[in-house]
This record gives sequence, C-alpha cells and structure tokens, in this order.
Amino acid sequence: MGDFDQILASVGKYIDLTDDEKKIFISKLRVRKIKKKQFIVQPDFICKYRSYVVNGALRSYIMCNDGQEHTIALAIDDWWISDFNSFIYQTPATLFVEALSNSTVIQITYDDEQKLLEEVPKFERFFRIITQRGFAYLQRRILSNLSKTAEERYIQFSKQYPEILQKVPQYAIASFLGITPVYLSQLRNPKTGKS
Repeated sequence: MGDFDQILASVGKYIDLTDDEKKIFISKLRVRKIKKKQFIVQPDFICKYRSYVVNGALRSYIMCNDGQEHTIALAIDDWWISDFNSFIYQTPATLFVEALSNSTVIQITYDDEQKLLEEVPKFERFFRIITQRGFAYLQRRILSNLSKTAEERYIQFSKQYPEILQKVPQYAIASFLGITPVYLSQLRNPKTGKS
C-alpha cells in the first residue's frame, strides 16, 4: 500500500481494519506535496480537506486587523491539521494553514470522509478519538496560557514536543506560545541564564 503505510499505521493505533476496509479508506485519500510557504487553507474559502502530515511541518494561524499573527496549531509528521471549524461545518475558513517546510500530506475531502463513515463505521471511533484528544490538548493549552508564565509555557512545550523545536521555525513557536521571537531566543539561549 506504499504511500499510505504511515497513515494506515497511525489509524491502526486506534482501530483494526480488514484489508477491504483499508482499500476503501485509501480510495478516498490523495497524496499532495506542498512547498514551503504554500497555503492549503485560506480565510474566506471553504476548507475542503482534512490533512494528515506524512512529513514536514505546517501551522494554522489567524491574522488580526493589526497584522499580528497568532499561531493556533502546529503539525509535524503523524499529526492532522485543518481549519476544523470550516471543514466540519463547510463554512468559510477563518484560518490560514501554511507549510513551514516542504511537506507531504495525505488529504481526505469532507464528502469522502462522510462516505467513509457510512461505508466503514469503525472510522466514527477513529475520528472521535482524535477529536477528543485534540479537544483535551486545546483545554490544557488554554489553562497553561492562563496560569503559567511565558517561561513556564516554553519549558513545558520543549519537554513535551522536542521534535517540534527541531522542525518548526522559531517565529512560529513564539507565536504559538504567545511570546515574541526575541524573548523565545533569550529563553533558548543558555548564555542568558534561563533554561
């Protein structure tokens, strides 16, 4: 199944699929190469795809009226990304989803996902689990932003996601943590006396 081995292994962590169910799933997927700085979602257009990252790094962010960017989500290998509100409700997107490096994603359209859920009901469980996990993460992130200092948020993030620090540019990490790139640089530089 070649190009789809990684996503099948990822899905296999949560549900067991027969060979026929794997074929149905794969028939609804498309592989897409994305160049660094390329957008796969833009505001005012309906988000057509849920995207699984095979390799690379992407981020979703919102641009405020003052031009400031706020990174909402980061995604690296074996993570999903989209403007989920737009995708689920098929309404115009509010987020940008941009490749931070040359990346490969596997995508499924909204319509194909709905057909998949009818044809292979096990996928209801899969998408429920990854949605629940995403919601729990979002809650932890909100609580962290409300209760921790910027330095504490960075330390926690770097312990939990060291691979992101290697794959994602500093400006995107700073935006995700709600700090400036300069302050993040100070936190990352041991010569400043900070951890």
